[in-house]
Amino acid sequence: MGKVRNILETKKTAPVVIHPDNTVFEALELMFEKNIGALLVMEQEKFVGIFTERDYARKVILKGKASKEIMVSEIMTQNPITVSSDTSIEDCMSMMTDKFIRHLPVIDNELLIGIISIGDVVKYIIEDQKYIIGNLEHFITGI
Repeated sequence: MGKVRNILETKKTAPVVIHPDNTVFEALELMFEKNIGALLVMEQEKFVGIFTERDYARKVILKGKASKEIMVSEIMTQNPITVSSDTSIEDCMSMMTDKFIRHLPVIDNELLIGIISIGDVVKYIIEDQKYIIGNLEHFITGI
């Protein structure tokens, strides 16, 4: 099984970030524009949290707050679970399913280097299985 670095190598875009002092509304606009479900929250060069659709649904909408008046810093998830580029894909899948999370920021040497989603992990596993099956078929048939 592969490592997180294998997923990051296939991603064509840089992680999308937002400042903690931006409004939740601005964060939602950015998420809509980029068609993503999470933003990494950065203050200068420091990773300080993650803002997800779930944060919005549970901490803004359900509490009757206004997205144009509340700051990302007020509802973001601080100190989220993170992984390194050396973490195995299998460990990521376990963390995501056990903790009911959909996004894992990737931190190496205290620096944010990316983010992976449950979709990235599933896609990698499917492609890996296709590759293994293809090799086995080739081995069996000798073609």
